[in-house]
Formats: sequence, structure tokens, C-alpha cells
Amino acid sequence: MSTFLYAVIVIFPAVALGFLAYRAFKSHLNGVSGKKILRKNLLGFVVVLAVAATLMFSVSAAETSAAPEAAPTASVQEEETAAETTTTDNGGMSKGLGLLAAGLVTGLAGIGGGIAVAAGAPAAIAATSEDPKSFGKSLIFVALGESIALYGVVISILILNKV
Repeated sequence: MSTFLYAVIVIFPAVALGFLAYRAFKSHLNGVSGKKILRKNLLGFVVVLAVAATLMFSVSAAETSAAPEAAPTASVQEEETAAETTTTDNGGMSKGLGLLAAGLVTGLAGIGGGIAVAAGAPAAIAATSEDPKSFGKSLIFVALGESIALYGVVISILILNKV
């Protein structure tokens, strides 16, 4: 039963995100503005993320509550193996959530850095073309946008070292 639930947890977000991409493409072809498409996709992504997290936690809770009890005639070695398996399963869930967190941190920081650079770089080029002395100041604003993505990478490295 848990294999089926794990398959659902993996397949559901992939199908839902594919549907969101398809809907965004159709909306773009129908002439809907990019801001509306982005807003709807962000809302849909948050909903998919919340449902997937709820499914993961419910499966984890169901497995820990329905853990099989050792038979009264089981040897000490079998009991230790069962205890190690339970610890490994919880560690696997922790590692999986850590990897998910690191991926989200890196992805969201990269998106934020990309938006900042997309706004700052053309303005920096325009300012430099009008006044070449403003190159240093303009470069600082572009570098600040880049640093957002670097901070996300540093945080994800810290998360990966903790897991």
C-alpha cells in the first residue's frame, strides 16, 4: 500500500505541474497577459506543493503508526534490525525533505536573482551609455541582484550539510 502512495506522491506533482504549464501555454495563445499567467501559475504551484507536502506527511505518519510489532519469539538480532530499519526510514524522510528544501531554496533564489538582474542590467546599460562615469554605480546594482541567487546557493549548501 505504501508503494502506491509513494507513486502517487511522485506522480501527482509532475502531472499537476504539467497541467499548469499546458494551461499557461493555452492562455498565452489566447492573449492573456503574462502577469495574469504568472499569478495563476504561482498560485497553482503553491497549491500543488501544499497537497504534495500533506500527502508526504500523511504517508509518513501512517507508516510510523502502523509499524509492525515484533513476534514474541523473535531473536534480539531481528529486533535490532527492525529498529535500524525504522530509524533508516525516518532518516530517509528527513533527507528527502532536506533535499526538497535545498532545491526550493536554490530555485526560488535563482528566480529572484534573475528577476532582479533582468530589471537592473538594462537600466545599468542605459545609464552607462548616457554617462560613462556611472558604470561603477550601475555595476553595484546588478551585483546586488546576483547576490540574491548566491545567498540561496549558500543556504542550500548549509541545508545539505545538515542532512
